[in-house]
Amino acid sequence: MMLRFLYLLLLALWQISSPLHAANRATNFATRDEVRSFIADMNARHGFDRAELSILFARTKPVPAVIKLIMPPKDPGVRSWRAYRSRFVEPKRIAAGHRFMQTHAATLAQAEQQFGVPAEIIAAVIGVETIYGKHMGRFGTFAALATLAFDYPPRAALFRTELEELLLLARDERRSVLDYSGSYAGALGLPQFLPSSIRRYALDFDGDGQIDLTRSPADAIGSVGHFLAEHGWVRDAAIAITITARGDGVDKLIDEGILPRRTPAEMQILGLMIVKVDAGETVPVPIPEQPAALIDLVTPDAATEFRLGYRNFYVITRYNRSSFYAASVMDLAAALRERHPTLPR
Repeated sequence: MMLRFLYLLLLALWQISSPLHAANRATNFATRDEVRSFIADMNARHGFDRAELSILFARTKPVPAVIKLIMPPKDPGVRSWRAYRSRFVEPKRIAAGHRFMQTHAATLAQAEQQFGVPAEIIAAVIGVETIYGKHMGRFGTFAALATLAFDYPPRAALFRTELEELLLLARDERRSVLDYSGSYAGALGLPQFLPSSIRRYALDFDGDGQIDLTRSPADAIGSVGHFLAEHGWVRDAAIAITITARGDGVDKLIDEGILPRRTPAEMQILGLMIVKVDAGETVPVPIPEQPAALIDLVTPDAATEFRLGYRNFYVITRYNRSSFYAASVMDLAAALRERHPTLPR
């Protein structure tokens, strides 16, 4: 809570002071001291030519829409799991996922065999991220990341790192850094990888000699599988189990966060009463005795949905730091699996 308070305070102070710098933000980036420092650092650590980077930044202006899109809402309202889930686990996306899995069945099977990540999970991640390539974003990635790196102080460090990674990626791929386009936050391709993730986890999974997450579904499939595997996916292990949770231990366990720490038996010692929800019925059945986290999926004016999130649930949150996100990927994957009952298990 304290970290969130400090973040909001910093954001508020920036919003108050930002009109003082509006004129500066309207000019190209090359005139700014912090950009000159960034250029000097890229020259010193990576050997980039200062003059070439200066010309690049001189051609680039801030993108106000990027700041508008990344800003937290003035009235954030109340988080709703049901509303969030309805955006991603819905008929149109399920139908598109079904077609995607049919078209790329062999590649998905290959990725599952190689990385241990179920085909439907890989497909669900791509579906949640871009509806299988339908919404990949049209922002110039260099301008978007420069805007966030130098005009959005609350997360400037993160986006300066991604701007650095984009320049390195463009050099690796022998492309102009201005050729890249994607989301307002700098994410690219079908799986919406940030530049740092592309450099670490993206694969040439179709074997054509290059990595292309925008036009090669095979590369996207292999890269998602590799990302999840590298973050600790456990082959053939549980992801999460929907339960009913009661007792004095509920709040304490929720406060411990989403990292799996305690087995269900240890949770019960702390005062948690657990029964699994099976086919709509609440019945006492065996639950895997592996470290888990108690996940609360909250909806206003409705009963909270609880899940025991195991290691693989946590791994999905490395893609997006949200239990709502991970649960939506899990549920979309379950819907896709119903469409493909012959998938091996």
